[in-house]
Amino acid sequence: MLLIARFTATDPEAFTARAKHALELLLAQPGCQRGLLARSTESATAWVLTVEFTSVSAYRKSLSPFDVRTHVIPLLAEADTTEPAAYEVVLEGEPGGEGAPGRVQQHASLLAADADTVRLGEAAGPTTAR
Repeated sequence: MLLIARFTATDPEAFTARAKHALELLLAQPGCQRGLLARSTESATAWVLTVEFTSVSAYRKSLSPFDVRTHVIPLLAEADTTEPAAYEVVLEGEPGGEGAPGRVQQHASLLAADADTVRLGEAAGPTTAR
């Protein structure tokens, strides 16, 4: 599971300090594998935070501890919400050895077959009796 949060930050030092603390807290959680904070090379105020988790369950559980809820959740609440933030990994690649092709592994989708047709709140059944 990959979390991608986009930010606009005008104070790089303060934002980097907050993001560092958030990453430290998330990386201490079981199932959190890696985190990156990157700044755009085209706009000094555009930032992206990416965090990799072993599963959706690990991602959800990592947001439960008190310190995470008091420091990470407020930071994530400031992210751009015009685009989705949580993604499932479909293909994962590693470089090959010297002169060898890279290896790409395909992961099974976690999305339900009807994910595009069921609206929020309808997963347990239709909203109106049939």
